[in-house]
Amino acid sequence: MKQTLLQLWQGQWPEIRAAKPLAMGEGVIDDGVFSTIEVDKIFDAVNYAETVIGQAVLYRSLAQPLAVLDSIQAKQDAVLELLAKPELKAAIDGLVAHAASQENDFYRLLFGKFLSAFEPVREANEIEGYGYLRYKRGIRFMLELVANVQAMPQPETPYLKGLFAAIKNFADSRSYSLMKGPVYITENGLQCKEERRNSLMPAIIFKPSILKPLLLALAVAGYGLVKHFAPDLIAGIPSVAVFFSPLLLLYFPIVGSFDKENCINPLRLLFKQSAAVGEALDALGQLDELLSILKCAENFGHEMVLPTLVDADHHRINIVGAKNPILAKENPDYVGNELALDDEKLVLVTGPNSGGKTAFCKTITQVQLLAQIGAFVPAKAATLTVADRIFYQVPEISQLNDGEGRFGTELKRTKDIFLACSPKSLVVLDELSEGTTFEEKMESSQNVLNGFYRKGNSTILITHNHQLVDVFVKQGIGLDRQVEFADDLPTHRIIPGISRISHADRVAKKIGFSKEDIDHYLKDG
Repeated sequence: MKQTLLQLWQGQWPEIRAAKPLAMGEGVIDDGVFSTIEVDKIFDAVNYAETVIGQAVLYRSLAQPLAVLDSIQAKQDAVLELLAKPELKAAIDGLVAHAASQENDFYRLLFGKFLSAFEPVREANEIEGYGYLRYKRGIRFMLELVANVQAMPQPETPYLKGLFAAIKNFADSRSYSLMKGPVYITENGLQCKEERRNSLMPAIIFKPSILKPLLLALAVAGYGLVKHFAPDLIAGIPSVAVFFSPLLLLYFPIVGSFDKENCINPLRLLFKQSAAVGEALDALGQLDELLSILKCAENFGHEMVLPTLVDADHHRINIVGAKNPILAKENPDYVGNELALDDEKLVLVTGPNSGGKTAFCKTITQVQLLAQIGAFVPAKAATLTVADRIFYQVPEISQLNDGEGRFGTELKRTKDIFLACSPKSLVVLDELSEGTTFEEKMESSQNVLNGFYRKGNSTILITHNHQLVDVFVKQGIGLDRQVEFADDLPTHRIIPGISRISHADRVAKKIGFSKEDIDHYLKDG
């Protein structure tokens, strides 16, 4: 079972970006791919969740995307049900909005830091006094979450039904019973109502208030007994003041400290470590994530579709008008592109720098990632298989002590990707065999690409080496694609063909370091 966010947050204040990608070979993406395809920026572009737990769930989904077709389709079905049932969507929207207004009270109860006496509250994670107010507000969040879900119209799709059940089932847990009360203080520790049914042991009921009716009643009774049996002890003195003033000086710190140390602190630790609390909280976050997926599609500014997922023996992807989810959001004129990889397994993309090769390849991987969290993708149409692994290799600067240089460093990463991928993987390679002679680069690159081709996964190569592309095109292997230029300017379209022009002089002029610029600098110097 996947670790809940509450488990992940143990020992720290709830952090939205707490989840991390799994190690290479264990998850769909690893840490290197996470960084390269800019998952943090993808999150910023598609995040419309209202709650902290909802945003944390969405971030976790992007860091650890689903790899099972049925699981993704179940999530898509839930999204479609919300689209088809506005009343259900509105009810969940209200649930999430209410939770967002109270959520921080629960986190303060679980993770807050108690202040010393008379110290003012300065931070959101601080608890003043003995914690009674924070306790009542914190448990109210969970109790109302359950009550609100119980009163909502019930969904039909398995994914939504499972989320509702996780929250409803919390009502059957020990943690819920302790939150609802009463809580009994016994020799065996804190007990809920169900645990007290067959117990004959004496117990004290915990009340989250500094005013204890029983204690006050005993104090009044004690005063009455003194007044009745020993009136001379308080004769001539304001009896109420002399009796109650010392008690009041002792009452608050004794009672408050007892409740804090013996009830509130143990209870909040129990709630923080409760699997039932974690599962209910995650379910709330997943409901918010579904709403975020819908809100993103409504507000993104470009056409978005829910991809069609198909089962196949190797990775396939067919997208029309695909746009980069990060770059297109703020650019209404962003140019979409197509890619059809069905029986073909290799794409060779050529073109000069700043032409759009990298943006295109990142778009493909980012679309694949969004599809695997059950989200809409920025495209006119999208049909794809589930990738068991997504890899994206970029040039790395070698370490001085690695003993292999740039060529060896990059080849090691390529080897790791090759061994970890399968026919159902999507692999993007940004250049190959850098840091060696042209002849060795050609031989090594051909060997690597042939290896990936024989393995059967989808491989996309970004390269300036048009001679390498010629070799594969002559063999009838792979799709040749190039970035389009018009009047020496990139159109950002990917079209068939092989680019044989580097546009190096254009780039040099753009950054002010062409031959003419160098001559000018030398002349002025």
